[in-house]
Amino acid sequence: MENGTANLARWQRRFLAGAAMIAPISPFLLMQGQIVRWKVGILPDAAGDKHGIYGIGDDTARLFVIGESTVAGLGARTHELALAGQFAKQLSEQIERPVDWKVIGKNGVTARRTIDELVPQMPDEQFDYILVGLGGNDVMKLSSPVKWRKDMTELLGILREKNPDAVIFISNCPMIIHSPIMPPPVKTILWTLSQMHNDNIKEFTADMERVFYYPQPVNVRLEGFFADGLHPSEQGYADWAEDMIRYFSANHKW
Repeated sequence: MENGTANLARWQRRFLAGAAMIAPISPFLLMQGQIVRWKVGILPDAAGDKHGIYGIGDDTARLFVIGESTVAGLGARTHELALAGQFAKQLSEQIERPVDWKVIGKNGVTARRTIDELVPQMPDEQFDYILVGLGGNDVMKLSSPVKWRKDMTELLGILREKNPDAVIFISNCPMIIHSPIMPPPVKTILWTLSQMHNDNIKEFTADMERVFYYPQPVNVRLEGFFADGLHPSEQGYADWAEDMIRYFSANHKW
């Protein structure tokens, strides 16, 4: 715990020092961000049902997926082809049980906004598995290490209280370094923060019971991964979900 506190203080100092250094060029960075948004445009959420079942048979497992734009399925035609459906498919094949999945996602949400806006929409039922897809907007909106840890710890506590026996999976902080549309220097700045948040969440989830984080680096093929330079394509979602389940199965007992 003491080492964790020391690391958090160190990350926070680095964050504040970096913020002070980039303050003089912040208007330029803001302009870069606006140009990227203009180039990318706004993809629609995945269409279709926000629930489904993958697999056949008895002893169905229940999966709930919650989070930001990747959970909302930007870049895919339907949720079945986006993160929720693809993760359910991979999970079902791994545990050899049908998976009944439900998803609530919203483009632009941070961990804090997920608590305030999405958690109240959670179905009043018990889930066996939960996938949390967050981190991108906490990086893009420059959440500090202290805020990231505080908000994610609170969210995970709420999810655990609502689902005492669930296995909770967390997707990786964004691999901004691989974005083909993000220009320097904003790309370097956001990638540095993403790595910081990655190390932070690895640390504070390490001792949580049945909570597993999928860390950087991500072992997925980049060819065909992106739909718009930021969000995954349908192939990207499939590859990402497959590698997450592969990692969780190889590194954790759940």
